Amino acid sequence: MKRTLVALAVVLGLLWPGAAQATTRADGRVVLIGIPGLRWSDLSPTGTPNLWRLAGQSAVGSLSVRAVGRVTCPYDGWLTVSAGVRSAVGYGCGLPPAPEPDGAGAVIPDYDYLHRVAGQRYAGALGEAVHAAGGCTLAIGPGAALALADRSGRVDAYAPTPERVGADTLARCRVTAVDVDDLIKPYVTGDRLPSDEDRLTARERAEALRLADAKAGAVLTVLPGDAVVLLAGLSDHGGNPHLRVAMMRGGPGGDVSGRFLGAASTHRDDTTILPDITTTMLSLTGVAVPPGVIGTPWQASERRTGGTEAARTGLERADVAGETIRNVGGIFFTTVAVLQVAFYLIAFLLLRRRRGLTGIRVAAVALASVPVSTYLVNLTPWHHAGSPVLALVGGIAGCALLLASAALAGPWRRAPLGPLAVVAGVTAAVLAGDLLTGTTLQLNSVMGYSAVVGARYYGLGNIPFALFATSVLLLAATIAHRLTRGDRADAPVNGPDAEAVVADRPAGGSRASMVAAAVVAVLGGFAMILGGWPGVGSDFGGVIAFVPGIAVTALLIAGKRVSIVKLGAFCVAGGVIVMAIAYLDYLRPPGSQTHLGRFVGQVFTGEALEVIGRKLGAMLGTLLSPNLMPVVIAAVAFLVYALLRPEQATAGVLPAAFAHSPALRAGLIGTLVSGVVGMLVNDSGAAVLSMALALAVPLTLSAGIKALDGGAPRYDDPGQDPASNSLVSRSS
Repeated sequence: MKRTLVALAVVLGLLWPGAAQATTRADGRVVLIGIPGLRWSDLSPTGTPNLWRLAGQSAVGSLSVRAVGRVTCPYDGWLTVSAGVRSAVGYGCGLPPAPEPDGAGAVIPDYDYLHRVAGQRYAGALGEAVHAAGGCTLAIGPGAALALADRSGRVDAYAPTPERVGADTLARCRVTAVDVDDLIKPYVTGDRLPSDEDRLTARERAEALRLADAKAGAVLTVLPGDAVVLLAGLSDHGGNPHLRVAMMRGGPGGDVSGRFLGAASTHRDDTTILPDITTTMLSLTGVAVPPGVIGTPWQASERRTGGTEAARTGLERADVAGETIRNVGGIFFTTVAVLQVAFYLIAFLLLRRRRGLTGIRVAAVALASVPVSTYLVNLTPWHHAGSPVLALVGGIAGCALLLASAALAGPWRRAPLGPLAVVAGVTAAVLAGDLLTGTTLQLNSVMGYSAVVGARYYGLGNIPFALFATSVLLLAATIAHRLTRGDRADAPVNGPDAEAVVADRPAGGSRASMVAAAVVAVLGGFAMILGGWPGVGSDFGGVIAFVPGIAVTALLIAGKRVSIVKLGAFCVAGGVIVMAIAYLDYLRPPGSQTHLGRFVGQVFTGEALEVIGRKLGAMLGTLLSPNLMPVVIAAVAFLVYALLRPEQATAGVLPAAFAHSPALRAGLIGTLVSGVVGMLVNDSGAAVLSMALALAVPLTLSAGIKALDGGAPRYDDPGQDPASNSLVSRSS
């Protein structure tokens, strides 16, 4: 059985993205030059001539320096290189400790603290691997010593500064690291990285850059000719995270100048992460990568830069985009929460008076159009604008208005489910297309993720999962409605009998309903596999949550009952499916695995409980979010009251929607199931359920309003009593 799985994994490895293997050189030589705090906006031909020249000779990219906390200090940056996994010494930190001389080498004092107290079990992995392979390490500067120290805290050769290090010294070891800390030192006060981003004036920063450039240039001029040079801006310099500089000169492919620099870990051809440096240094020197290291080797992509100036501009704009998303995110979700709560409150008041149905429907469709617009806006170069924030917000609003207009203006507007199908269909198509084309729309989206924050770099994020699952289930329900229309006898869609119609009439039971249920299962299954497939969606919790939502929707449409036991079995099935996918991913070579496969490895090593505990803590933390929970509370309260008191709460709008389309009721219940399970199994917690409700509930209301109002006199027609409960309708 295991042989079969291994063979299958090998075959699938040819199909999954990110399957590039590390290229090793048994006699390779690598030099890492770390300049903590260095950004692409810092480089110029006159201000940093040595670094500018190196950029022209190198493959270049952005380095996401996210370690453990919101920002990464130099200590944590160098420690992450040492461990090959995201690491941190504590809650606050600054510069690495100065090592103590020990013969030709040096020892970091009290190094065992990292293992005993700080819980950094992988600290020293890089140096230990080099020593195990019979190699030696040369460190220049405190940060370099921290990166190359073995598990005892020792490096074989050490120099405190690079100014007087000659060519003979640099040729001594095949693994060398250089700490150029002139740029970061002026920021650090009291051994802590400051929260003030602009601690230095422009002139002071330019002077610090000049000193850092001079030291880097002194090293570059005396390096052995066969050395591969890696240059990295290893940390943040203030209270806000940024993308930093990454360069690689030389490598297995020889001259890589004029290309972008990426890695399989991010599935981006211009972005890498800190643990990639560890793997790159080991693979270039032919040293086996330890199992705990999560990075993948840096790779020069086929995409050309168009010159150093064009590369700097593009990479600088990527940082601007990520920073804008990070800065706007909180305000955006607060605005969404306020609009959602206000919508439910106003809708409740107006519907009770039987007024403003058209306006409520328009507002509902417009609100539901906002989420997908946060991805569509990335089809425009908003981050090139002089004011990226205004361009982003204006672009989202413009896309939402265009989509809502299309949903409400086309020939489908006459059908109660028409606008719902348009908005849900566009949302599902955009996210599916994004998954199949490398998720360029989710990157740097307020409802996606950014490399600046560094929580995810590719695949299906938690909020996009909620929107994807919801839109697919609602779209599948619409298709099922079309397939089963002939099954249902005409019945009233409003009035006092509406609740009985919804409760007593099954969604199906005929051959057509079984076909409709099968369509839901196939469409949902395809979307679920797309969202969970390694290298495409790579979403672990999404699969667990999507399976019960699909199953519940399909069963209800088929006229079957859903019990608690069945629901639990569906959740277990989702877990089994995702673990099977993850195990196949685990069978691939370590350099090709995604986080799904690495989780299986953590199960085997006993680290999985720690990961689960951390994600559980993050999930519970979202339950107190002022931006997320109001949406959940308002939407759920509105739904519950509207279903328990339909005439008082919504003038029968929801019963009208469900009477018109029992399939829609099934889709909404399936969405709620996926949303609740997704909230429990994802670290984004309440964000999953809140965004599922933010899309599903307004669209359901819009369908109910049309179903109720389409065959009845308008409430503002002459002679129509707004307070009357007698609503005349014809069957839909």
